[in-house]
Amino acid sequence: MLQKLFSVKYYETKPTYFCFLIKCMNKKLLFYVGFFVVLVLVFWVLLYKYTDTFNQSPLGKRGNVQQFAFSAQDGSTFTNADMKGKVCVVNYFFTICPSVCPIMNNNMKKTVYETFKNEPDFLIVSHTCDPKHDSVAKIKRYADSLKVDTRKWVFLTGRKDSLYNMARFSYGIDDPKNVVANIDDDFMHSQFFALVDKNGVVRGQVYDGLKADELEKLKKDIKSLLKEKPMAGNFSNSMFN
Repeated sequence: MLQKLFSVKYYETKPTYFCFLIKCMNKKLLFYVGFFVVLVLVFWVLLYKYTDTFNQSPLGKRGNVQQFAFSAQDGSTFTNADMKGKVCVVNYFFTICPSVCPIMNNNMKKTVYETFKNEPDFLIVSHTCDPKHDSVAKIKRYADSLKVDTRKWVFLTGRKDSLYNMARFSYGIDDPKNVVANIDDDFMHSQFFALVDKNGVVRGQVYDGLKADELEKLKKDIKSLLKEKPMAGNFSNSMFN
């Protein structure tokens, strides 16, 4: 009997039933395979549409932007909420700096500002590190001298301790160990830039504003972050509230 069952001739004598069985199995298999493929496609479409998975930059995260409120060059109040939804480059300067600051901000203008000034989701945020002398009027004159659009490049002044704490504990462009007991004795002079994403997260590295290769790296990283979407609900935490 076993020899009969495994005999090709045995099945050849009963073609109708087995052909029908094979056809049914093939149809079911095709249906299940097709159904699975459709489910996978729907999953990836929804994932692409409703999440930032495909556009997420691999840039590392260094910290978060904390709450602040400073005065801008036009006298208005600029806060962390004004950075919401924008990729921001942050730096520190002072208006009467004779050495590093003019070179650094000239590089910022030529390399960064001119490249991204027409991007709606981009902003440069420059803080004074000498608020005792850099009043609103002075930073306004400084901004005018650079001939930039202050809707795309904002200049800030405010309390010295708040400005310095942001540089050291939010943006990470000066060593927190440099804090001194008396804020009047403290002076920060940094040539470094920080990069902030649309969700208030400090990303990438600390970029040297005097080095061409690091400025080019900064441009590349800005482009990467501009492709990201703001994450829903992220602004309800301490970053932007």
